[in-house]
Amino acid sequence: MNRYPIATPMRRRSVARPLRIALASLAAVALTGCATVAPDGLRSQVASHTAGRTAGVAAALPATDPAARAAAQQQIQAWLAEPLTADRAVRIALLQNPGLQARLAGLGMADAERVQALTLPNPHLSLARLVSPHEREIERSLAFGLLDWITLPWRSRWLGQQMEAATLEAAQDAVRLAAQARRAWVRAVAAEQVVAAHERMHEAAEAGAELARRMAQVGNWSRLKHAQEQTVLADAAAQLARARLAAALEREQLHQVLGIWGPATAYRLADRLPDLPATPQAADALETTALRERLDVRAARLQLDTDAERAGWARASAVFGDIGLAYQRHTKTARDGSHPEVTRGWELELPLPLFDWGSAARTRAQAQVERQAAMLQSTALQARTEVRSAWLTYRTAYDLARQQREEVVPLRQLIADETTLRYNGMLASVWDLLAAARASTQAVAQATEAQRDFWLAEADLQLALTGTSGAALSRLAPAAGGTADAGKGH
Repeated sequence: MNRYPIATPMRRRSVARPLRIALASLAAVALTGCATVAPDGLRSQVASHTAGRTAGVAAALPATDPAARAAAQQQIQAWLAEPLTADRAVRIALLQNPGLQARLAGLGMADAERVQALTLPNPHLSLARLVSPHEREIERSLAFGLLDWITLPWRSRWLGQQMEAATLEAAQDAVRLAAQARRAWVRAVAAEQVVAAHERMHEAAEAGAELARRMAQVGNWSRLKHAQEQTVLADAAAQLARARLAAALEREQLHQVLGIWGPATAYRLADRLPDLPATPQAADALETTALRERLDVRAARLQLDTDAERAGWARASAVFGDIGLAYQRHTKTARDGSHPEVTRGWELELPLPLFDWGSAARTRAQAQVERQAAMLQSTALQARTEVRSAWLTYRTAYDLARQQREEVVPLRQLIADETTLRYNGMLASVWDLLAAARASTQAVAQATEAQRDFWLAEADLQLALTGTSGAALSRLAPAAGGTADAGKGH
């Protein structure tokens, strides 16, 4: 970098007033361009983005004020004292989950970094004292970086856009957490319902095994039939143990999502899952809604706009990124103290573009715009695929759950009732009666699992429609296959 210092002597009165005016103007620009950190760490912006994207739950985010945090803890304790519903689980997770709290704290850090980047750098003051046999010279220089002052409005807008993108990403995490809390609640409640069904099946198997043992003792049954009933009891006991283990694990997953531990985990879940809706959600304008409402699509579009706007400045900033302006005041005084001479002037520092003309920076900026445009297209395609796949899984799960509820369970109950009539008429044995009861209870358990899979698919559909990409496709297959979504902690 080459410097072109230009020092111009001038009279004290001729330069003092223009200089004061220039410094006052620069100070006014600096005060005007000062940015401040958001008091709430941008939580209000995140809440505005998540509004309407948490399945109709008006959920709040953790506050930075200690008094508000204490009030939120009291509210959480009140919610946990009552049967935990899905909406309350979402509210607790958004207030208590430590992963989301860390994410929001990181957003506050990013906001502080934005303000720091917009804060104009301090001027550089240099002092020098030079002494010769005949005179003493004192040099004073006050230097500023001009480019930082000139580009302040544009940098403020660009960094604001970057913070908006960061806010959208934090909102995506909040929406994903809300969906995760709802899924965890659905799995936990369904698991307890399945445990209750397996307990009834185990009781029926115990009754059959005990009756078989007594009949075998008096010689009315063979050892083969006795062993068969004992096998039925062993299978029922194993299924009950697995169901209890699954319920305990699902409850632990729910604890992790809610961010609770210790005595707070002694809450009671709701007794049963919600009923199926009367009609399933239609497939009208699903892709249009997803492209309009999804936060990841909006974030990718915003990043593309930012990169496209900054591309025009890439070459200029690479070539003229170190322009500096300095005010100088030199005083020369003879050794005997007479005839002081004051010299004032200014120094302009310009880079000389001999080797770097900014072509590489311009090429990189253009490639960045092309890259972000491709990423926006990829995000839009992913949104389309996810919402279509989510709706197909949702509709299939609805049909299967409705079939279990309206056809399979009534048929099994009819078989159990008819078997009871035949048993009363001595046309069926007690073993037929017990087998019909076990089959009817098994049908209820399967209907509960189908109902669970529907609500899991419904949560995935809402996330794919208005939220973000949370690797939803990997979670859709379990719902379609009739097994629980294992899920992962936030």
